[in-house]
Amino acid sequence: MIDLNLIRTDKELVKENIRKKFQDYKLPLVDEVLVLDEKYRKLKQDADKLRGIRNNKSSEIGALVRNKQLDEVEKIKKEVEEINVELEEIEIDEEKLSVQIKEIMMKIPNIMADTVPLGKDDTENVERKTFGEKTKYNFEVPYHIDIIEKLNGIDLDSARRVSGSGFYYLTGDIARLHSAVLSYARDFMINKGFTYVIPPFMIRGDVVDGVMSFEERDAMMYKIEGEDLYLIGTSEHSMIGKFKDNLIDVNDLPVTMTSYSPCFRKEKGAHGLEERGIYRIHQFEKQEMIVVCHPKDSAEWYRKMWNYTVELFRSLDIPVRTLECCTGDLADLKYESLDIEAWSPRQEKYFEVASCSNLTEAQSRRLGIRIKDGNEKYFAHTLNNTVIAPPRMLIAFVENNLNEDGSINIPEILRPYMGNIEKITIK
Repeated sequence: MIDLNLIRTDKELVKENIRKKFQDYKLPLVDEVLVLDEKYRKLKQDADKLRGIRNNKSSEIGALVRNKQLDEVEKIKKEVEEINVELEEIEIDEEKLSVQIKEIMMKIPNIMADTVPLGKDDTENVERKTFGEKTKYNFEVPYHIDIIEKLNGIDLDSARRVSGSGFYYLTGDIARLHSAVLSYARDFMINKGFTYVIPPFMIRGDVVDGVMSFEERDAMMYKIEGEDLYLIGTSEHSMIGKFKDNLIDVNDLPVTMTSYSPCFRKEKGAHGLEERGIYRIHQFEKQEMIVVCHPKDSAEWYRKMWNYTVELFRSLDIPVRTLECCTGDLADLKYESLDIEAWSPRQEKYFEVASCSNLTEAQSRRLGIRIKDGNEKYFAHTLNNTVIAPPRMLIAFVENNLNEDGSINIPEILRPYMGNIEKITIK
């Protein structure tokens, strides 16, 4: 959520930001919120004026009582009661307008960085850098489900009977590999100085509205029937919610945390062969990194965070590239975002495995996360990034560590988490 003062002082900047996101249907919201804001401020002025008159009249009553001017006292008391009735009506209107203004403000997207490339959708995202040589084989790479099934590592049929499509059972060494990469990612981030956290996996509606746009909520979140609770789509949601209404001392910044959680999402189904299997699913696990920092430091933390993910994937012998999200692909709360994509030898292209985002003040304004800096108070900046998210990471792992006989090599750095085995073999 942006500062309303920015709309008051430079509405054209806000409108141009909306145009860059190709969301022209939101342009009327800017003028609409200005009209409501003017009404709200007029009501507030009227209310303040009435409170002043009421205070003056109330202070007169004591002197009149001492002078035994009881008729005048009753007259003033009646005037005060009339003012109270009028004030109550104004305050009701004030509250209604305040709610309307907030609802509109939460639909207006965050101001994007000037460096975000202009583009309508994810097809116009821009490659920034590649890391590692693309894995190439002199044999045909099977579909990732076929690789894992031959290793007795997955059972999709049973999962469909139990839960429906978009779920799976992982078994044996593949299940162990899944847990191993999460444990390795946890320790990797702890060694970077991040505090390990296991957060709540359900959050209240006001936290959901604080961390994402209404459109994202409706597209992603599962709501618990009869409860004001949602299953998290990523631990970022509950981790940022942890600081709701907090006033953080500037000397306690930055706050750097890495969190584990299951994630639950309303994925909209498969989009071709390569997005079936375990690419788009309703339930998965993830290691996340979260930073809450001083506004002047968020650009540097953004750079550090995506570099950590690149470093981790390269340590597992997986080639990756960074892809900067264009204006039309950027979620409304984001200032800038960079996807990390892993190389798929089967598809001979990269696919998304992580996403790093700087949200500047957008979440902090919605949730009331402020910094206390001497006599000053101002909003913190929040950032998040995927450390690792099986099972998409598993697709990249098995394809890039595959042998012609169907076995999977285990990189040396991961072997302590896998009982020191060097490969997963077909049994």
